[in-house]
Amino acid sequence: MPNVLNPEPESITLNTELETPTLDPATELDAPSSESTSNPETAEVHNAVEPQALDADASTEPVAQAAPAELEPADHAEPVAHVAAPAEHSADSAEDFSAALEAFEREQAAEAAAVEAYGDKVVSGTVIKHTDKHLVVDVGLKSEGLVPIEQVLDHTGAVRFQPGEVIEVVIEREEPEGGYLVSYEKAQRLRVWDTIEKHANDKTPVIGTVVSRVKGGLTVDIGLKAFLPGSQLEIRPVRNLDGYLGQQIEVRVIKLNKKRGNVVVSRKEILEEEQNAKRSTTLEHLGEGAVLTGTVKNLTDYGAFVDLGGIDGLLHITDMSWGRLTHPRDLVNVGDEIQVKVLKFDKDKQRVSLGFKQLTPDPWLDASERYPVGAHVHGRVLSVTDYGAFVELEQGIEGLVHLSEMTWSKRLKHPSKLVKPGDEVDTVVLSVNPADRRISLGMKQLLENPWENLTERYPAGTVVEGRVRNLTDFGAFIEIEDGIDGLVHVSNLSWTKRVKHPSEVVKKGEKVKAVVLGVEPQNRRLSLGIKQLQPDVWESFFATHRVGDQVHGKVLRTAQFGAFVEIAEGVEGLCHISEASEVPGEPSKLEAGQEHDFKIIKINVEEKKVGLSLRAVSGHEASRSQVEHYKESAHKQPVSSGTTTLGDLINWRKNESK
Repeated sequence: MPNVLNPEPESITLNTELETPTLDPATELDAPSSESTSNPETAEVHNAVEPQALDADASTEPVAQAAPAELEPADHAEPVAHVAAPAEHSADSAEDFSAALEAFEREQAAEAAAVEAYGDKVVSGTVIKHTDKHLVVDVGLKSEGLVPIEQVLDHTGAVRFQPGEVIEVVIEREEPEGGYLVSYEKAQRLRVWDTIEKHANDKTPVIGTVVSRVKGGLTVDIGLKAFLPGSQLEIRPVRNLDGYLGQQIEVRVIKLNKKRGNVVVSRKEILEEEQNAKRSTTLEHLGEGAVLTGTVKNLTDYGAFVDLGGIDGLLHITDMSWGRLTHPRDLVNVGDEIQVKVLKFDKDKQRVSLGFKQLTPDPWLDASERYPVGAHVHGRVLSVTDYGAFVELEQGIEGLVHLSEMTWSKRLKHPSKLVKPGDEVDTVVLSVNPADRRISLGMKQLLENPWENLTERYPAGTVVEGRVRNLTDFGAFIEIEDGIDGLVHVSNLSWTKRVKHPSEVVKKGEKVKAVVLGVEPQNRRLSLGIKQLQPDVWESFFATHRVGDQVHGKVLRTAQFGAFVEIAEGVEGLCHISEASEVPGEPSKLEAGQEHDFKIIKINVEEKKVGLSLRAVSGHEASRSQVEHYKESAHKQPVSSGTTTLGDLINWRKNESK
């Protein structure tokens, strides 16, 4: 028991810090009453000396005499009485606080000892609630246990436990801010560690669930969270690890660290062992010509890889179907189980070439019997090119409809104007070549051929009307009806004009009339003429003129051998140099643009030629020797391109040969 009258300095300091300087009401009531004393100062003195009077051995008188002299004035006596009472109360408070502090320290020590006693023991706790950071669990201590929220999330990010559920945890430590940090993962690890260690030693597989993706791989829950490196997931590298989230997979423990609690697992080892076992079995049955069942593992632009059981074979796109495939996915998909035939097997390199179409007969073997020439067949357009369209008649059999066999009209510039991929069309077999695997088809043969009865519909001399579709150097094409074009040759454009190009007479797109000159249905040719719409000026001239008639004409152009004279509209005659002067032996006076009277001395109706003479009009005729002289001189002298043409010279020589 501490000495209340003579407290230690430490107790005073502790009491001073804890107690207030004001008096406790209870202390004031315990002080002796002095109301019966008439002199307040005497009462104060009595109170001050009363403790000393309790001593029986002390002398009363000296004390009584000395007391007044030692006392302070009355105004200082009251504080003395007030100090004595708090000193007693302060000592009691210090005793109570010391006892409470000791009790608290004992409780804390007991709590710490309890936590320490738990160690790595697994305890059960009841889930109270969960926050953003923790799952709050009642573990039987004065404060709740806090499980880090990431330890109790599933692969979708949701909390796996709800309030009221009982879970097992390990108490790790008390947190400064309150509560106890407990671990769910550690509890699970302790529970299953022995089992996992046994699996690792025996190299037996365990079943786990992929719960999350981490850097470099996946986290797999096998009773505790284990790390599965991405390189240990499949035999071949995997790009999309997210696709495995939530899946149950079989893995093998390949590394353990109990101190750190690290577990590394592998799925690749199990798959490789299974593959090796399957490979041994497959090799017993593998050989060229063998028919096996496999699973499509991967697709590429050039084919599909098929797992035959530990060995992969390539099924090339050309060996998938007798028909045409744009991509292997048109026939198979990843995961499909198909039957294939071994075409080639290299044991050293373990390369296998497979075939799928070889399981069915080649449809081209009897194509000639099934598709005879002239047969009407139905098919689906596979593709369209610049020169035609490919039509599938059956799987593996396709024919070509050439652009020229699509319509009777020549206006079709591209097959896409008529058909498109996927269209169902009717065709006619034109030819079959099984050796080259080709069938020629036609579509226009199912339509009426407009050329067959063209002669009856457009006999020669018929006047037709059409639009100019095209112009060439040799003539103009005129469409008289759909699919029927006729040619107007440049020579049939005008009776009188020398037409060098059809554009001088007609324009593209212009609507014109023409006369049918001839029809060749077998060659699909139709000859037309425009000048035939007008009377032939030569026929009119020959009908009204004879040899010896005198005509008036205008010199159009001259040549060394004579001059060409227009004697009627569109009609020209030749005046030979020997007939071009009025007086024999004189040079010709004919020049372009001059007008003279001439006498017709020669007519050729078939060749439409007229011979003229200027000399005969004046009554002078050239002798035979003069004519020969002019002929000889004309042959020796060069032809002037400025006065005549090579055609003029040829025509003149023809006239002379008559």
